[in-house]
Amino acid sequence: MAKTTILVVDDEQFFLYLYSDMLKESHFAVETCTSGTEAIQRIQQGGIDIVLTDMIMPGADGLEVLRVAQAQNNPPDVILITGHASTESAIKALKNGARDYLIKPFNPDELLHLLRTCVEQRRLLNENYLLKTQIQLFQRGQILSSMIDLERLMPQAINAFLQLFGEGRGVAFTFDKKGRPIHNAVFGVEDDCAEAIARDICSLNVTEPGFHFLDRSTWSSGENWPNRVETVGVVPLFCEEVVHGGLILFNPIEGPFPENPYSEHLSFLTEQINLGFENAFRFTGARELIYTDDLSGLFNHRYLHLAIEKEISRSHRYGLKFSVIFLDLDHFKDINDTYGHLAGSKALSEVATILLSTVREVDSLFRYGGDEFTALLIETDEQGAKIVAERMRSAIENAVFLKEEGINSRVTTTIGFATYPDHADNKFTLIDMADQAMFHGKKNRNTSRSAGEKIV
Repeated sequence: MAKTTILVVDDEQFFLYLYSDMLKESHFAVETCTSGTEAIQRIQQGGIDIVLTDMIMPGADGLEVLRVAQAQNNPPDVILITGHASTESAIKALKNGARDYLIKPFNPDELLHLLRTCVEQRRLLNENYLLKTQIQLFQRGQILSSMIDLERLMPQAINAFLQLFGEGRGVAFTFDKKGRPIHNAVFGVEDDCAEAIARDICSLNVTEPGFHFLDRSTWSSGENWPNRVETVGVVPLFCEEVVHGGLILFNPIEGPFPENPYSEHLSFLTEQINLGFENAFRFTGARELIYTDDLSGLFNHRYLHLAIEKEISRSHRYGLKFSVIFLDLDHFKDINDTYGHLAGSKALSEVATILLSTVREVDSLFRYGGDEFTALLIETDEQGAKIVAERMRSAIENAVFLKEEGINSRVTTTIGFATYPDHADNKFTLIDMADQAMFHGKKNRNTSRSAGEKIV
């Protein structure tokens, strides 16, 4: 068991040696300082359990030593000693948080009794604090391990580690279908830096389970990294023993992490978060099956409604426009009737591939049903939607389908589009406006039409 460390502070050498010898005989670890200023510097370094300090000293006095001690993360107890006592000074010391107040000369047994009582109470408080921390950690771990929503889990996971450290900065990320890290949550880091940070960390190939503090020699801060990175912690996140994401922790900008948590706390939290991640990742996969069209690999009409609702919320929050495209293949029934439904299904799959090449990664494509497709264009006004619609129309018109089958069929498409909030102020009207624009375009076929165009 580690000895209690007592810092003795007195500008009179006689008392300094007297107290030191007495305390060493009682098996305390003793350090000494001859001034309040020196004592303050030592206290700020940490590792002191009890401070035994004279009240009146040149420069920083005992009350100033007490004030600094109280400001520490794990403050030592302070016992003030003086030969010039008064009721007023005693009350002032106790009001400022002093453990007790002794008057010179005092009985050595009185001091030893006071110190032993102080040590025992600190031990009990530390045990209670540790127990409380462990209970809170267990409760938080249980919550994290039972989460099945990745969008909720990832920021909660980062926050849990930062609370354990006291403060700091962090990035949570998962990999997209092409294996690129996409950030899910950030704390104290700019959004546009988060994915660059994740790419840099992923290049280090940290794939062993657990919490890893990276050695400074293994990483270098890229130009997109946050300022003053001294410590990097990484938690790879697994599903079925494959890394599908991760958490990255940085020290706060002011300096190193305030304190290092117990390694068992880190291990427990890491384990619970990985349990939650595996559950959430599997749930996300199951949800994607619900919202994915088997034939084309695109989202289906169920997910279209959810995606539009999400974009309407973003539009209200940030004042952004977005557009919806409805696309129907012209005379597609002829392929089914002439070459059979298997050929028709293959052609629809090829259409989906072409459409994917005409939109950005942030946009979403849906097979609405049959030979109808839909696109959700993020942050796109009517003019932008027209450009994309024409790109889609042209790409399909110029494509040759079913080459591998030796059929070499050609198809055209009619497209309608509507923009929120220019053409509609709710989801159902927006979908209907895009659908109506496409319907009116069918009079000519192989054309694109805006919901804002006058119907002739």
